[in-house]
Amino acid sequence: MPTFLSAQNILNVARSFSWIAVAAVGEGVVLLTGGIDLSVGSTMALAGVVAALLLQGGTPVAVAVFAGLAAGLLIGFVNGSLVGRMGLPPFIVTLGTMSVARGIVFGLTGGWPVRDLPWAFRVLGQGDLPFLGGRVPVPVLILAVLVLASSLLLNLTLLGRYIRLLPRAEPALHLSGVDIGGLKQFVYTFSGFMAAAGGLMMTARLGVAAPTAAVGYEIDIIAAAILGGASVAHRGWSLWGVLLGAGLLQVLRNGLVLMGVHPYWQTGVVGAMLLAAILIDYLVARGSQVGE
Repeated sequence: MPTFLSAQNILNVARSFSWIAVAAVGEGVVLLTGGIDLSVGSTMALAGVVAALLLQGGTPVAVAVFAGLAAGLLIGFVNGSLVGRMGLPPFIVTLGTMSVARGIVFGLTGGWPVRDLPWAFRVLGQGDLPFLGGRVPVPVLILAVLVLASSLLLNLTLLGRYIRLLPRAEPALHLSGVDIGGLKQFVYTFSGFMAAAGGLMMTARLGVAAPTAAVGYEIDIIAAAILGGASVAHRGWSLWGVLLGAGLLQVLRNGLVLMGVHPYWQTGVVGAMLLAAILIDYLVARGSQVGE
C-alpha cells in the first residue's frame, strides 16, 4: 500500500489516465445521445502515426499536431455522416471505421513503429511545468483545459443543451426545427477529435507511434465513461464524473500491476466492471421507472 500511495506512483497514474480520460469525454457524449463509438482506439493510433510520420519528415510540431487532430476529425466526421445523416447503426458503422483506421495505420507504417520523435512533441506526454511550488505533468494540464472547454460547450451553449436533451426529447427537438442529423454528426466528430487528442498525448508519452497502439482501448474508454456517469439509460451525465471514472479505472489497473496480476486478467477485470456498471445502471433506471 505505501508503494501504491507514493508520490511517484500517483504521478504515474495521473499521467497514464490523462489520454484515456480525454478520449472518454468524447465517448461519453456519444453514449449520452444513445450511440457508441468503437473506433476511438484506432483513431488514437491514427492520429499518433500521422503526427509521427510528419515529424520524421521535418514538419514543425504544431503542423504535425494539427494534422493528427485533423485525422481524428475526419474519422469522426465519417462516423457522424453515416450515423447522423444516413441513419445507419452506430455499432456497425464505428466497427467498420475502426478497421479502416487501423488498416490505414498499418499501411502508413508498414507495420513498423515510428521512433525518434523530437522532445518538442514528447513534452506533451512527458513534460512537467512548475505550478504552486511543485510540478504538474503537461498531459494533466492538457486534460484540464480540454475538460473545461468541453464543459463550457455542453453546459453554457445552445448546442450543448440540445445534445443533453437529445436522448429524452428527440421528437420535440425535431418538431422545433433542430437538425437532429447534424447534431449527431457533431457528436461523433467531437468524439473523433477527442480521441485524436488522446492519441497524440499517448504517442508523446510513449515516445513512439506503434501500429498496434491503443488496441483494446475501446473497452477502457467506454468503461471509464460509464463508470463516470455516462448512463446507458441516458438519465444524466457529468464530464467530471467521466474524469473520475478514468482515474478510478487507471488506479485499479495500476494496483493490479503492483499486485502482479497478468495483463490478460486485468482486461477481464475491466470487462467485468463494465458489465457490472451497465447492469447497475439498468436496474437503477428500471427502479426509477417503476417508482414513477
